[in-house]
Amino acid sequence: MFANAYKQASRFTQPVIIFTRLFDGTVNCECGAYVIINSEGWIVTVAHLWDSHQAHQQHTDELEHYDRKIRSIKQDRKMNSLQKRSRVDNLETNPEWITHLSFWWGREGVQLKDTLFFRDADLVIGRLDPFDSKSVKSYPVFKRPETIEAGTSLCKLGYPFHRIEATFDEKTENFKLAPGATPLPRFPLEGIYTRNVKAGKSKEGNYDIEFLETSSPGLRGQSGGPIFDVEGIVWAIQSRTMHFPLGFSPGTDSTDHETEEVQYLNVGWGIHPRLLTTLLRDNGISFKLSKY
Repeated sequence: MFANAYKQASRFTQPVIIFTRLFDGTVNCECGAYVIINSEGWIVTVAHLWDSHQAHQQHTDELEHYDRKIRSIKQDRKMNSLQKRSRVDNLETNPEWITHLSFWWGREGVQLKDTLFFRDADLVIGRLDPFDSKSVKSYPVFKRPETIEAGTSLCKLGYPFHRIEATFDEKTENFKLAPGATPLPRFPLEGIYTRNVKAGKSKEGNYDIEFLETSSPGLRGQSGGPIFDVEGIVWAIQSRTMHFPLGFSPGTDSTDHETEEVQYLNVGWGIHPRLLTTLLRDNGISFKLSKY
């Protein structure tokens, strides 16, 4: 059903990898997706992929405070070298401080510029630089919001179920993907459009925050990717997965006692086309709108 639409969506859907190097030397990789909107290199993705960026900013302040303590100890003439070393070793640290952070936009040397954050809507708009318009064979057409119908079959696309590893070069302070990490395989997941979800007003009060719900969850690695119909028309941008209790808890037997397992329905929420197209239009970003 979605074979042709999958091919079409694959042309404008790309991965983003967020690299973090922690204080204890651990290197982590988080993956999401983004949609290239037009030939100028404008994209949309989700704001929660920047959570590590916010954490990095906070950790940078904490690391600077830690470094100041070290310098103060080393400059203290009342202590000998052993005492200084002991005092430094006893300073409180956080092994999960983020010391280095980097975003990889599907190829080396590409950055995201002119970034616009709409965190209330979990949306980010930005422009890839440099951008080769010839590298994208076609661009998305976004669903006309006033014609959406519940029960319509939809499909999500992104990059789950793929192990991504990287190393960090201490000398150059650069991340390097492990052999075999790319290309990232895409994974589609179907569901139906169930309902709209109202989530209040934006912080400034000028936008209605609205999500489009699907009967299937969004998978890790699909955040920021498109939700599209059988014609390849983009209805939403995958944002999050919600877990609704079903109201029954079947028991499971063990050797010693019986336990209950709460059952949930996992559904996906995508940024609604009404909000998405309004934000694009209000910020002068050109895009295509469907005829139906």
